[in-house]
Amino acid sequence: MECKYWLDRKAFDIEEALSYNMSEKDKRQIRKIIYEHFEYIELQWDDFQRRCQQ
Repeated sequence: MECKYWLDRKAFDIEEALSYNMSEKDKRQIRKIIYEHFEYIELQWDDFQRRCQQ
């Protein structure tokens, strides 16, 4: 299985970019996990971007 989602910070929403070999149930579970950890994912992404710019 594989999937990719884009996060929309302003709208607190996610958009599926792609999914491969995933059932609708799998996708719902992934979306739930992303929403539960939305802020943490954003903070980690920001930290990663800062380190890359140094």
